[in-house]
Amino acid sequence: MAGLTLRNIAKSYGATQVIESIDLDVEDGEFVVFVGPSGCGKSTLLRMIAGLEEISGGELSIGDRVVNEVAPAKRGVAMVFQTYALYPHMTVYKNMGFGLKQAKTPPDEIDAKVRAAAEILDITPLLERTPRALSGGQRQRVAIGRAIVREPDVFLFDEPLSNLDAALRVQTRIEIARLHERLGTTMIYVTHDQVEAMTLADKIVVLRGGNIEQVGTPMDLYHNPRNMFVAGFIGSPKMNFFGQGDLTPGGAALLPDDGHVLGLRPEHLRPMEAGSALVEAVPDLIENLGEYALVHCRTASGVAFIAKTTDMVGFEKGKPVPLGADPERRALFDKASGLRILSA
Repeated sequence: MAGLTLRNIAKSYGATQVIESIDLDVEDGEFVVFVGPSGCGKSTLLRMIAGLEEISGGELSIGDRVVNEVAPAKRGVAMVFQTYALYPHMTVYKNMGFGLKQAKTPPDEIDAKVRAAAEILDITPLLERTPRALSGGQRQRVAIGRAIVREPDVFLFDEPLSNLDAALRVQTRIEIARLHERLGTTMIYVTHDQVEAMTLADKIVVLRGGNIEQVGTPMDLYHNPRNMFVAGFIGSPKMNFFGQGDLTPGGAALLPDDGHVLGLRPEHLRPMEAGSALVEAVPDLIENLGEYALVHCRTASGVAFIAKTTDMVGFEKGKPVPLGADPERRALFDKASGLRILSA
């Protein structure tokens, strides 16, 4: 096992800069998730760590070894791709052992490693099947098993669940979390799904436009976002943002001027007496989801936002309702820079 150190890592394609200057430390045994919107550079950064993309600038170390010029096969990493990339004519057993065979590993050792990995992933009964006889979730486990047999210092996952249906995504996400707990190996995982990031990560790296916006534990990013981008990206549904013109007089008084924005998470909004309310909402759609409901609202100024509640008392479609939040739940941002400046 090994940690990683990234110092001033940059990537460009000609005149196009896709990774600006990344500094990041990944501890040995840590599960780190790169998250961000499409085009933010997360997969490119992962591929540079794997050695599949050339590093344009900076220094990348795995353990105590600088690997900028080290071939992918010699970096001690194993990558699980979005597509399973299994050989269709080979059995599961042969797919998992193929890389070891290419490396001229003795057959007895290949057999031991393949069967040990299959046991970890609960796919021993599938070893003699070909990929066409497997479900999507089973194929992804085979792809993970192919990585496990290499006994890498670092596992790299590039959106491995995006091809699975919703139920299989949840199941496979749990399996990956258990795998990390069992192996204790450093893992770096790329996703655009912030739910995956929140549930899997020891540490989340939020990326935008080739730069790191914030690094922290899931709960730290959720409760203490450093800017509006992180606040709006981490959390489902995302944080609501209001300017002075969207708020009641009491709510507007919290903002020094119209250059500031009030942030309120959907689950923190609740009906209040009009004099204590921050915003007057008119519900126009209510999604009842069993254990909670999402109330889609608009302010008098026309701004759309969401309240998340387990108690529908006070919420009625088309009927104005004053909403507020406890003081410790409010966040204040600078409108121009997007930076969080204090708790409102």
